[in-house]
Amino acid sequence: MEERFDYGLNPKKLGALSSYLCDPATAPAEFLLVKIQYQAETGRVVERGALFFQIRQAFPPGEVTAEEANQIGYETAMRWTKGKYQFFVCTHTDKGHLHNHIYFNSTAFDRSRKFHNFIGSSFALRRLSDRVCIEHDLSVIQNPKQHSKGRYLHYGQWIGEKPPSAKQRVRLAIVESLQKQPADFPAFLRLMEESGFAVKHGRGGVISLLAPGQDKPTRLRASTLGDGFDPEDIRAVIAGERPIPELPQEAPAPARRVNLIIDIQERMAQDKGPAYERWAKVYNLKQMAAALQYLRENNLMDYEALAASTEKVVERFHTLSEELRQTEAELEKTSGLMAATVDYAKTRPVFDGYKAARYSKKYLSEHEAELAAYRAARATMNELLDGAKLPKMADMKKSRQELAGKKKALYAEYRKAQADMRQAVAVKANIDHLLGVTDGRENKAQER
Repeated sequence: MEERFDYGLNPKKLGALSSYLCDPATAPAEFLLVKIQYQAETGRVVERGALFFQIRQAFPPGEVTAEEANQIGYETAMRWTKGKYQFFVCTHTDKGHLHNHIYFNSTAFDRSRKFHNFIGSSFALRRLSDRVCIEHDLSVIQNPKQHSKGRYLHYGQWIGEKPPSAKQRVRLAIVESLQKQPADFPAFLRLMEESGFAVKHGRGGVISLLAPGQDKPTRLRASTLGDGFDPEDIRAVIAGERPIPELPQEAPAPARRVNLIIDIQERMAQDKGPAYERWAKVYNLKQMAAALQYLRENNLMDYEALAASTEKVVERFHTLSEELRQTEAELEKTSGLMAATVDYAKTRPVFDGYKAARYSKKYLSEHEAELAAYRAARATMNELLDGAKLPKMADMKKSRQELAGKKKALYAEYRKAQADMRQAVAVKANIDHLLGVTDGRENKAQER
């Protein structure tokens, strides 16, 4: 660690330096201190896995100064680590091009977790770096070379290890504290405090827990944390009346997509303040950067190509929607015909008996429900068959199974096509807004 850090901090190479939650001069000791605290709190061995990670980020000659390059490296590191890990950024000027060496600790500063590389992490990091550079009006590599025998995955195919939410951290601490078998509820609260949570008592006996680094406390109640995490439930666990609650699985975060930019002038007319205006400008800048990145990745830098691609994506979505609707209708028809056939077969002997009894009123009164079911089943079969021959039950079962499989596959394509359509439409709408285009014509109202 010291050798790599000394290389990054070499004064003969260094042009700019910045850091977060650490001092670069003492970074090795500070990184190790966090790891020692992590091992003491969790009992997990620190030596397993990487001690730190390094990111290298380069810029074309003359495009940025050392200070600007360092600022971009700092922003990239902050967005990559989400402010959870110590890092420092060294900008080197010894080559023909400026480049950053970004070092970040593999253990979170609050000792809650460790960072692990995941499948496609290099692609995700490159995409984030490109996004930051685009937002700062800098160039990016259009067609990066692929390495080794593998290939880059689509942005939606990689899945990172998501850090637990504040609520999940509270649940984890509660479960760990209950596993230590506290004698009573006050002892349980003391264990929570030993885990690093601040226990706050509010009016009416309300108890809240504040995790390290958390701004807003989390209330200890079932409506917030889920079943089994109410104070009464915890007291029941301590008394041995119920088991320790199970941790609920957190839903994966939705994939990021391009959103429509905000009409700032319209919102300001609605009495929005200057703070909102500043936020909206940054938001719009990021959405336009995301739109530009989408255009570059899909080779749609020509407006006509963008319009044609968007129309194609929308058409595919509607085609799949219609195909899915027809498949569902066929599946419903087959299932209804099978159900009517079964009801018809069950009630046909009753009707035959009614017919043999010469349509006796007494027989009718005794089997009125069965005869009504028979008539309904026969009417349904006639309506669904529409003069066609009734298929065999085995053939209908096979057809229903095939239609169900087709529906499942179509639905997966439909969801993907829907997401692609929303992305493409949002990108085109943002570009139209930027160019002042509405329905293919120049929007004179936007010219001021």
